[in-house]
Amino acid sequence: MPIRVPSSLTRSLTPFTMSSMSYLTRQKFPVPIERNQVAQDWCERGYTCDVFTDPPGREWNDFVHATNELVTVMEGRLKLTIDGEELIAEPGDEVFIPKGVRHSVKNVSSSTTHWLYGYD
Repeated sequence: MPIRVPSSLTRSLTPFTMSSMSYLTRQKFPVPIERNQVAQDWCERGYTCDVFTDPPGREWNDFVHATNELVTVMEGRLKLTIDGEELIAEPGDEVFIPKGVRHSVKNVSSSTTHWLYGYD
């Protein structure tokens, strides 16, 4: 479910925080993550679903795709930088990366991170 922020609170949030929230849906999927459940949800929305497994500290820098991308962490934590803005994704969160937007991903967990990604 998307995060809803009452308008009375938005005055205290920085522009960085407000725009980052539009990329991130916290706890979109129940933990533990069932890959098939995510794949079905994404397929219904026209997305593929594949898995990456990254060791601690692994980085994927400065990617730009011609399609929209979704990311969901199964285990671990990822730091995503989307159009210069940073956010942390944890198990169950869904991140939307718009097509044509520069982005990077880093495993900031002390253990291996397993994450799903898909393109429309």
